[in-house]
Amino acid sequence: MESTALFTANNVWMMICTALVFFMHLGFSFLEIGLTRQKNTINILFKNFFVITVGLLLYAIGGFNLMYPGFEEGAAGFFKFAGWGIASPENGMTAAYADGGYTWWTDFLFQGMFAATAATIVSGAVAERIKLSSFMLFAILYVGLVYPIVGSWKWGGGFLDGMGFYDFAGSTLVHSVGGWAALVAIYLLGARIGRFDKDGKPLAIPGHNLPLAAAGVLILWLGWFGFNGGSVLSADPELTSLTLVTTCLAAAAGGVSSAIFSNILYKNYDLTMFMNGVLGGLVGITAGADQMSPGDAILIGIIAGVIIVLGVALIDKLRLDDPVGAVAVHLICGIWGTLAVGIFGELASLDQFLIQLAGVGIVGVFSVVCSFILLLPIKATIGLRVDKEEELKGLDLAEHGMDAYADFRMNQH
Repeated sequence: MESTALFTANNVWMMICTALVFFMHLGFSFLEIGLTRQKNTINILFKNFFVITVGLLLYAIGGFNLMYPGFEEGAAGFFKFAGWGIASPENGMTAAYADGGYTWWTDFLFQGMFAATAATIVSGAVAERIKLSSFMLFAILYVGLVYPIVGSWKWGGGFLDGMGFYDFAGSTLVHSVGGWAALVAIYLLGARIGRFDKDGKPLAIPGHNLPLAAAGVLILWLGWFGFNGGSVLSADPELTSLTLVTTCLAAAAGGVSSAIFSNILYKNYDLTMFMNGVLGGLVGITAGADQMSPGDAILIGIIAGVIIVLGVALIDKLRLDDPVGAVAVHLICGIWGTLAVGIFGELASLDQFLIQLAGVGIVGVFSVVCSFILLLPIKATIGLRVDKEEELKGLDLAEHGMDAYADFRMNQH
């Protein structure tokens, strides 16, 4: 009776966390819309719907079995494919990753929500100038192949897991994998028209709806209760509670430190820096949320908040155009969070830090190489970027033939 109750409790908790991670896609949508111009709203929404729907289907067709292939003992742990489609294993419904386990179907759905997130990170960075067909083709290949292969190296019991690399909920395996692709994509795409002057000085292109962006950040923070809380892989009261505390404290510290540091540098109270600081703190704690004390979590968040401000400035200095700050948030803070596991918390040691550093480097090289392999042929054939006229007109009209705010535009005339 006790084991049945435990099984049910674990399964219900994992399903709640799955729903929360799904809800994050609304947060990403709001954030991306709010920080970009109104003429590209439908385009961003279309990409987000595409990533969720196609990401789940790809994960069912082959991604799940590519990410959890069941490496044999002594195998290289680099690549294995367990077959097409999903079907319940022979031992019934149980996925025994935790005391009491939970159903195999719940496991598939929880992991599938993570898969779609990696491509959503790219969506925000390339906003307002990428061809929709090019983005969709890249997202299919990246979510279908690159993300599950990297995931198998750690979460699927592959070679990174064997060498002791630790990534609790995906600072590297989700956020950096998406962040590296975003970096390569914006490098190949080039900046939006008007983003830099002829001397290379950055010019602001304000987002059209900051209240919507703020709602997106708060929804993402809420979704992280599932992102990190579900990564405990059980309803263990102590571990889930600690994980949610460290997650929230890192987010709070990241927001405050980013707001203060940007004010010191730029002498203004920048809401977008405050919001991205919260997200940076969340990404930073994700690799070690179950390993940290509350004090450690606050320190990780404070450092992530400073990193966000410096990261955004660095991206500008390199003349790269990232409308939503995705590279600074997901890539740079993802790297920081992964390395923080070797500095703070229960695993802190020089050996662990070096293992974390090696893991960051391996995943980084693989993600960058794969991104170039996928994007360069797309650029050479169908092209990555829309025409200048289409960009100036806005992708809503150019790519979709409709307007997100039809009444508003009519009232403007």
